[in-house]
Amino acid sequence: MVVLIYGLSPNLTAQITTPKLSPHCVFTQEVGFNEITVDYCRPSVKGRVIFGDLVPFGKIWRTGANASTRLKFKDDVTMEGHEVPAGEYTLYTIPGKDEWTIIIHTVTTYWGVGKDYKESDDLIRFKVKPTTLNHKIETMAIEFSDITANYCNLEIKWDLTLIAIKIKTDTDKKVLTEIDDKMKGVTQATYYQAAVYYLENDKDLNKALDWIDKALVNNEQFWILRQKAIILAKLGRYKEAITLAESSIKLASEADNDDFKKQDEKAVAEWRALIK
Repeated sequence: MVVLIYGLSPNLTAQITTPKLSPHCVFTQEVGFNEITVDYCRPSVKGRVIFGDLVPFGKIWRTGANASTRLKFKDDVTMEGHEVPAGEYTLYTIPGKDEWTIIIHTVTTYWGVGKDYKESDDLIRFKVKPTTLNHKIETMAIEFSDITANYCNLEIKWDLTLIAIKIKTDTDKKVLTEIDDKMKGVTQATYYQAAVYYLENDKDLNKALDWIDKALVNNEQFWILRQKAIILAKLGRYKEAITLAESSIKLASEADNDDFKKQDEKAVAEWRALIK
């Protein structure tokens, strides 16, 4: 009998590997030249009441499960207007029925909130309003939306609640500095790229027009003519824009580029309707 027990005892201590209840997730999102990395664990609803019960109102929350949720910024950003230097932080929140407090904390080693948590180690705190979703998010998600070269929204979504935090990164400053540094003795392609950047990002359109003219010297291409036409239209010079777009249509037709031709034709129709 004793021999039998000894023979079974190793099996009594064996462990089975099972999936994590709140799986770990790490991802990096490019925003302009910046990179924002999120590292968190994703709990699920599983029929429970989440905010106001499992996650109490008015108490600090790790904003996920297991270890504290972490954010890493390659370059400086602002979050809802508050400056956050490049670096790694933990993201805590204090959920409320009508308002949430967002906390960017400088200590990144706590499991959860941590018994040693000190408010004095917070970098910033600010308030945001929650939004009620019309569909349930079963597994908590942190995502980025509305991404541009300079902005994005960091979204926290779980159950029927959405929190959106606006993040700004100063891509413009870097690009404009580089453009100013490199605009002397440059190729026509660089003039074209700079003009299109100014056009698409609502910068000085007169400067964009000057650069697109330099890109066009002895270089009439239908795609360059189209961009100049758009610049002129944005400046309210619709008749000139239409004339250029018609030239772009002709060249695009000769090049068998139906996509550009259709875009130009649509633009011409829209601009004609705006001429008084």
